[in-house]
Amino acid sequence: MNAIILTGSIATGKSTVASLLKLYGYTIISADEVAHKLLEKYSNEIKDMFGTSERKELGKIVFNNESKRKQLESFLHPKIKQEILKESEKLEEYGVPYFLDIPLYFETGNYNEFKNVVVVYTPKDIQIQRLAKRNNISLDEAKKLVNLQIDIEEKKDKANYIIDNSKDLKHLQKEVEKFINQLKS
Repeated sequence: MNAIILTGSIATGKSTVASLLKLYGYTIISADEVAHKLLEKYSNEIKDMFGTSERKELGKIVFNNESKRKQLESFLHPKIKQEILKESEKLEEYGVPYFLDIPLYFETGNYNEFKNVVVVYTPKDIQIQRLAKRNNISLDEAKKLVNLQIDIEEKKDKANYIIDNSKDLKHLQKEVEKFINQLKS
């Protein structure tokens, strides 16, 4: 009831927004952090499936092979969701808004019980430039990574709230403050 999905796409600034929300005192449940714990917990099973459980190596395998990516997702996503739901139940007792940082919210279609969605939005061209710079990769590689996810414009259309991150950090802070004020009213 009090959960708000925080999502976006790669290099839209979702992690920065999550950090800002934490500074305002909000609790964030991060699907990525849950996934990292589960990768450790199930490292033997993952190693049996893919020959490695090391995150960077695993990333290379699933990035280049859609069936391997789907195999990993079908193994991990239900476990991630179970953990998120468990943590959400605890937070619901407090009766205050909290955030579920789920990068692949729209892609998985796994969290339909949560209705409030805020999308951190950056136009696709800026997204690609930021990703190339951040990951020190070519624009072509960045574009391929961005295209693995649902288009940011489509996510923007499906959101209840939008936080615009098309400019600088000062602008983003104002956008987050505006969003928090909307939330309070």
